[in-house]
Amino acid sequence: MNFTHKRLLGVTAAVATGATALLGTGAGTAQAAGRAHCDRVERIVWINDPSRNMTGHGCSLPDSKRPWYTVRIDTLVQPHYKTEYLDGGISRTETLHDRTVRCMGYTSEHGTVNWFGCLPH
Repeated sequence: MNFTHKRLLGVTAAVATGATALLGTGAGTAQAAGRAHCDRVERIVWINDPSRNMTGHGCSLPDSKRPWYTVRIDTLVQPHYKTEYLDGGISRTETLHDRTVRCMGYTSEHGTVNWFGCLPH
C-alpha cells in the first residue's frame, strides 16, 4: 500500500470516528432536552383510534423547543367514544398508569398543556 492510500485510509477512519462521537453525544443531549412529565392526561379514543391530541395537567415542560417530545404520564385517562362525534356518547373509560407518549409539540395556557401530533402508544 503506497503512502497516498494510507493517508486516505487514515483520514477516512478519523472522520468516521469523529462523526460517530459527535452524533452519539448530540443524540443523548437532544433526548434529555425533549423530555416532559404530566401528572394526568386525557386522550380521546374515537372508535378504537386514539386522537393525536392530548390535554395534560400538572406538567413540567422542557426548557427549549424541540421537534419531538417524550411525555412521561403518571395517569392517562382515555374515554372511548361510540362514534366519531362527541355527542355519540362514551362506551367505556380506560385508565392507564406510567405511560410514555411521543408528541410533535404543545401549547400551554392557564396550567393546561395541549399536546398535538402525538403517536399512538
